[in-house]
Parts: sequence; structure tokens; C-alpha cells
Amino acid sequence: MKTPNMPRLAIIIPHYNDTIRLKRCLEALEPQVDAGMEVVVADNASTQDLAPIRARFDWVRFVTQPEAGAGLARNAGVAAATAPWLAFIDADCVPDKTWALRALHLSSGDADTVTGGRVDVFDETPPPRSGAEAFEAVFAFKMRRYLDEEQFLGAGNLVVARAAFLAVGGFRAAVSEDKEWSRRAAATGYRLAYDDDLVVSHPSRSDWPALSRKWRRLTEETWALRRAEGHGRLGWLGRALAMPVSIVAHAPRVLSHPALSPSEKLRALGTLTHLRLTRMAWMVVQACTPPK
Repeated sequence: MKTPNMPRLAIIIPHYNDTIRLKRCLEALEPQVDAGMEVVVADNASTQDLAPIRARFDWVRFVTQPEAGAGLARNAGVAAATAPWLAFIDADCVPDKTWALRALHLSSGDADTVTGGRVDVFDETPPPRSGAEAFEAVFAFKMRRYLDEEQFLGAGNLVVARAAFLAVGGFRAAVSEDKEWSRRAAATGYRLAYDDDLVVSHPSRSDWPALSRKWRRLTEETWALRRAEGHGRLGWLGRALAMPVSIVAHAPRVLSHPALSPSEKLRALGTLTHLRLTRMAWMVVQACTPPK
């Protein structure tokens, strides 16, 4: 396969030290990429050897962004690409067999609309699910709800015209980049839309350390975004103290989930309780710590 000379759609993939999943992502993309597309992997200066990946997928362009952060890597990928439309997918995701074609179809639509898609969750370990995997089966990547209730799209499954992306500006580091960029796009005048046929799959976090790292990062980024938006510490403290109530409020979602066995539901409830109380502690410390 050869990189097209005049692509219409650039597929941008940020990556850092996850060559096994990157290979899986590119293998799923390979039969989909045609002369209307280019693929750019923007690497955050990984310490893993990328030479075998480069050799195996010689139709992919690789660029390096030495500054850490998936958002900054995405920006570097956009700068290296030439196509007038952009489709973002993360290296640990697996695109549906029609994902690239659906993204290309969206590129013939309204250039003032930014479109996010569905993210399904799958397990990389055999059953039964761990508490972390069961929790993610219930709560992870509810993209339509994120748009309807919180007004943001996920950056790991996103289609946008290059002109719109440049008008909004690139992703910013050290904040909740999906929320911050989406809200900036809406404030700039672009419409945020959801497409259930634009589908990628993301592996669940397999254990508590992985889930905890995810939520520690998200909590820190959300706190940074709220401060940037001018929200005060009392509001954040109030959200923290509401965490125990959210355990009770969300338990029915676990108990009624059709994909979980009774034992998996119990493990998910335990993880829900552990995570919400842990997040409360993190948030209380953040609210009570003076800025540097």
C-alpha cells in the first residue's frame, strides 16, 4: 500500500510506548485505507523500538513530538498531514471495519460540524471480568451521554475539517483536553455532533492500578480545566463530598447491567465504591491545597 498523493482524509494516531496495541490498530486500518486517505502516527518520543512497526507499515508516516501528551502529539500529526479533513483515533483503539470509510463519508458533509463517534469496550483478558473490567463495562466511554450532558466529544474518535481545527486551535496540555477542546470549538461557533456508526473499540482497564491511574489523571486534568475556567475551590469540594452519594445513585446501573454475571456485578460494585471514595480524597486534597 502506498501513501496517496492527494488524500482527502488524514488519520491521526498519537502513540507512546504501546507498540503491541499500535500494531493491532494499524492492522485493523490497513484494509480500509485507500487513495483518499493518509495515516500519520505522532509518537511522543517512545523508548520502545518503532523500527519493526515502521518497516511493517511502510504506508504510514511517522513523526515525533518530544513534549509529552497525547493532545500535543495529535497537534504534531495534524501539522505533518496534508488532507483537508482529519480523523483522530488512539493507538490503543481498534477501528471498526467500516470506521475509515465512515470518516471519509463524513468528510463530504458540513465543514462546520465536528463529529464524535461510539467507543465500545472490550476485555483483553479471559473471563470472568475483574472489578476494574466490570466497572468499565458499565461506566466507560458513554460518548453520547458525554455530549448530551457535558457538551464534549472524545478526542480518540473524532472527525473534523482541518480548517475548523485550525480555527479552534490545537489541543492543550495538562487539562482535560477532550472537554477543553470541544467547548472551545462550540464557543468558536462549530456544532458538536455524535455519530453512532463511527465506531472504535477500546480495551478495558484490567486491574485496579490501571483504573486508578486513569482516574487520577482525569481528576487532575478536570481540576486544571475548572481552575482555567474560573471555577472556585468550594464547588470542587462540593463535588468531592458528593462522591459517596454517587455510589448509591449509580449502583442500579451495575445491578441491572445485562452483560455482567452476579459475581462480576459484586466486583463492579466494590470497584465503584473504592474508586468514588478514592476520588473524593484526591479532590479534597486538591481543593485544600494552595496554588503554587
